[in-house]
Amino acid sequence: MESPSGACRFSLPLLLVLVLSAFSVAAAQDEYRAVKTWENFDFAGRSVAPADMSALALEDLKLVRGIVFGKHGRVFKDPDIRRFLESRTWFKADPNFQNSALNGTERKNLDVRRIAEAQKHDTVQPGDMRLYQDRALTRKKLGAHTSAEWTVLKAEIEAIHGKRFDDTVWLQQYFDERYWYHPAGRYDPKSLSIIEQKNLQLIDTIQRQQRRVAISPGDMELFENKLISDQMLRGLSLHELRLLRNEIYARHGRMFKTLWIEQYFGGQPWYEPKENFKDEDISGSDKTNIETIVRYENKLHDSISNKPITRALLQGLFLEDVRKMRDEIYARHGKVFKDPWTQKYFASFDWYKANPNFTDASLSAVEKGNLGVIAGYEKKAVTSMSTIEG
Repeated sequence: MESPSGACRFSLPLLLVLVLSAFSVAAAQDEYRAVKTWENFDFAGRSVAPADMSALALEDLKLVRGIVFGKHGRVFKDPDIRRFLESRTWFKADPNFQNSALNGTERKNLDVRRIAEAQKHDTVQPGDMRLYQDRALTRKKLGAHTSAEWTVLKAEIEAIHGKRFDDTVWLQQYFDERYWYHPAGRYDPKSLSIIEQKNLQLIDTIQRQQRRVAISPGDMELFENKLISDQMLRGLSLHELRLLRNEIYARHGRMFKTLWIEQYFGGQPWYEPKENFKDEDISGSDKTNIETIVRYENKLHDSISNKPITRALLQGLFLEDVRKMRDEIYARHGKVFKDPWTQKYFASFDWYKANPNFTDASLSAVEKGNLGVIAGYEKKAVTSMSTIEG
């Protein structure tokens, strides 16, 4: 609008919009002012000083992480990092980003940044455990976590030393995506320090108490002369039951042909394989406990095919857990799976008999109903990988 004198004049509402718009731009620029200098820092060619990282606030340290990876186009799930990167003109998203794009200097700089971040956390978070290789954890410092986070925290202690987790696909995938992870040809549990061993034990104890299970893999030395009851096995997954059963054999030195089982027990400090071991050597309470676990396993396996599954039974399970239940229904009929890991997993069971001619027509009405319930749950289930981004 033009005034009688010829000068340009804005109406009050329009002027207010322009002022608010300018304020919003300024506020956005001011929001990231603390990390502005780090956007121009050569993380690939220069080393950052620990003191410089420690001076940054926790939220700014997170954005610096976004800068290092963002220069290579990594797309983040974290909404704060994602919003920051999408506001930068230099960011070019690369959905095919891999950690191999990082050079040695960048990795060391990320380590300095990560330690600074871990030091500022009120309670330990996934990714912090490298700070606690020589520091004892407490219950208060550990805080509260989801089941997936407890699993990652515990595994992280061992992953730092190169342990593989081929028995849990999502967990192995999680560490494969960490820039600092280097899987060892053969993991040596003795490489853990005394402090790390105690931290591992504390996390395991807290996780077990949270799940309210009476027994879990690793406990069988407590039952060398005691009997296990069905009640004690409640709450354990089929995967855990299988490890529990095989632990009895492992503690007597049995050598395992199944790779992921061999890797699991090979990573236990107490495991000493014996070439002359025979299954017939197992007797007494050990033999009875194996029979109890096998009977309980079979009851759970059979229930998947013979009894209707309720949504209440699935409540709280991750997507990976229910998919394994779904695949077992098919595996009971000998389906051959295209996914190599899934095929190897079920082929390692004595009951699995491959049937190349399998079709869905082999499924019973109960099984088809259970598959429908599982499919409905899968649509809303949370993947364990989406709960944590390292």
